Amino acid sequence: MKCCAAQIKYLVAIRELAAESEDVKSVQIARHLGVSRSSVSKTLRCLANSGFVYEDFCNSVVLTPEGNEAVGEIFRNFNDVYIFFRRFLKLSHEEAHSHALTFVTTYPEDTCERLKKIVRRTINKNK
Repeated sequence: MKCCAAQIKYLVAIRELAAESEDVKSVQIARHLGVSRSSVSKTLRCLANSGFVYEDFCNSVVLTPEGNEAVGEIFRNFNDVYIFFRRFLKLSHEEAHSHALTFVTTYPEDTCERLKKIVRRTINKNK
């Protein structure tokens, strides 16, 4: 999956908002990410062109099967990186979430994989 950092942030936001509410609206995404509604519209158009959300996102934003797969890939790394920031560095939930999101959108996937292995190995040692 090839996504830019902004697309990854939007995909994560859509998934998180969908977990809270059945219908995800553009205005909710704008509030969640602290961006303008025009930025949301522009990025949703890019996500639709990439096949990650359905074209008709004016009423509700819905991930396509490809979008769900992409979010799954993102969260495979995100969750372990979040654990690193939350449990190992003892950051608050909000800080750990923010830093994990920045990490997975900034660093190459192989770096995320390396951190994930270290986190899992450490957790398994402590069991």
